[in-house]
Amino acid sequence: MLVAARMQGIALEHSCRTGRCGVCKARVLAGVTEPLQVEDSLTQDERSRGIILTCCRTAVTDIELDIEDLGELGNVEVKTLPCRIHALHMLSDDVVEVALRLPPTSPLHYLPGQYIDIIKGGIRRSYSIANAPRDDGRIILQIRKVPDGEMSRYWFEEAKENDLLRLEGPLGTFCLRQTQVSQLVLLATGTGIAPIKAILQQLAKSAGVNTYRKIHVYWGGRVEKDLYWTPDFPEFDMNYVSVLSRSLNSSGAQGYVQDAVIAAGINLQDAVVYACGSESMIESARNKLIAAGLGPENFHSDAFVSSN
Repeated sequence: MLVAARMQGIALEHSCRTGRCGVCKARVLAGVTEPLQVEDSLTQDERSRGIILTCCRTAVTDIELDIEDLGELGNVEVKTLPCRIHALHMLSDDVVEVALRLPPTSPLHYLPGQYIDIIKGGIRRSYSIANAPRDDGRIILQIRKVPDGEMSRYWFEEAKENDLLRLEGPLGTFCLRQTQVSQLVLLATGTGIAPIKAILQQLAKSAGVNTYRKIHVYWGGRVEKDLYWTPDFPEFDMNYVSVLSRSLNSSGAQGYVQDAVIAAGINLQDAVVYACGSESMIESARNKLIAAGLGPENFHSDAFVSSN
């Protein structure tokens, strides 16, 4: 259904496209669909209420869905393009930053927060874009090493400048939406900071996009070396909190990002949350923040689904 909708210029909410993250949940109001793969993230209660995963289903008849209109995302064209590695830079002992350059006649038009698939031979992996669109068209990725990962072996042992790859994108619907709230809360764990960084750059560059009175950024890692970047955006009023789960934190919070938000006493009824990182963080953050007053429609997420 995601592909069929995209062919008609309609963007349906989605992220992992494997049935695991649950971002593409939609309630069927009319019509018949059938599953193409297992809908792992649906509960029995959701199934009984007619909720499906659009990444796992196809339409048998004309259908009507209860979904959000994603507006400008429907005009974003997904392309498959050649690209070359422009530069490689180690951010930590297990995170590499990769800069890609595209053909000057084939730029990639995307919204900050979206991701791309990198294709090398028969291997395909998804990576969030870590920068807002630039004049030079560069695409920046932040890639964490996966033990025994086939693609990780390439990035950390074989990749070199000028290597030729292919990319498909932009993908996903993780991007800023128009809202009436005054508090913007950005949550990340690990390399989930990449799309958050792109969104922050967008807010700094485009004054008309930033309608928020206060921006809160919470970035979580296990130990201090996991936090390889410090957000610095004097263009707007931002509160940045680092959160460590497995070591003492001399300059930030201890525990998990979602708990740190609740402990800070942010008025979640007047907030929108964008969360990117592990599946467990996303699920916990959604449940806890909604229980603490956040409107369900104001929680947006991009769950990183691991693969080798």
